[in-house]
Amino acid sequence: MPTYRDEVVVLRTHKLGEADRIVTMLSRRNGKLRGVAKGVRRTSSRFGARLEPFMVADVQLYKGRSLDIIQQAESLGAYGADIAVHYDRYTAASAMVETADRLNEAEATPQQYLLLVGGLRALARGDHAARSVLDSYLLRVMSLSGWAPSLSACARCGAPGPHRWFVAQLGGIVCDACAPAGAARVAPETGELLRALLAGEWDVVDAAGDGATAASSGLVSAYAQWHLERGIRSLSHLEAPR
Repeated sequence: MPTYRDEVVVLRTHKLGEADRIVTMLSRRNGKLRGVAKGVRRTSSRFGARLEPFMVADVQLYKGRSLDIIQQAESLGAYGADIAVHYDRYTAASAMVETADRLNEAEATPQQYLLLVGGLRALARGDHAARSVLDSYLLRVMSLSGWAPSLSACARCGAPGPHRWFVAQLGGIVCDACAPAGAARVAPETGELLRALLAGEWDVVDAAGDGATAASSGLVSAYAQWHLERGIRSLSHLEAPR
C-alpha cells in the first residue's frame, strides 16, 4: 500500500490500546484524516509531542484500510505550548479545532486548512484578543463552507441596509419587515464590528468597545452553531469578552 505526505493541523487525539493514539487531523491536500500513531504514549517516542492538538506538522502516512498509519511527523508550527498556558487562548483554540472537526469532509479544503493555521498562529502570538480571533475564524469558516452571513442587505428580502436585526436562522441581518418576534437587535457599532471580523479589518476589531465585542460574539456563536446543527461544546468554557 502506498505512502503519502501532507501538512496537517492536529484537531484531537484519543488513546488506542496501551501505547498508541488515534489522531484526527485537517490536512492541506487530503481533507480530514484519521491515523494511528504507534507507540507515541511511550516516553521514548520521538514524535508524540508533534501530534498534540493545535500542532501543525508535516506527516508521512501509510495508507490503511480503515485508519492510516502515521510513520513520521516533523513540526511546522509548535503553537500548542504558547496556547495552552493562557486559558482564553486555549478555549478559543479548542472551539476552533472542534468547529473544523464538525465540518463535513467535502468542506475540508486547502482554504479551510490555511484559515485554521492562521488562526492558531495568531492565538499563539497573542496578536489580538483570543475571542476576536475565534469570532473572525467562525465567520470566515462559515463563509468558506457556503454559509456566508448577510451583514448589510437583508438576508431574507435583499433590501439594502443598514438594518438593526439579526436572525441566525434567516442568514444574518434582516430588515424591520422581515424580523420575527424575538430577533436580536444589532447596534450600529456591533454591525460594523461583525463586518470587520469577516473582512479581517483588525484595526477596527481591536478598537471596538466592550459592549460591541460581547454582542458580536453572542451573534457569531449563535450563527455558527445554528449552521453546524449542533452546539460547539468548547464555547461553553469561554470567558465573556472584556
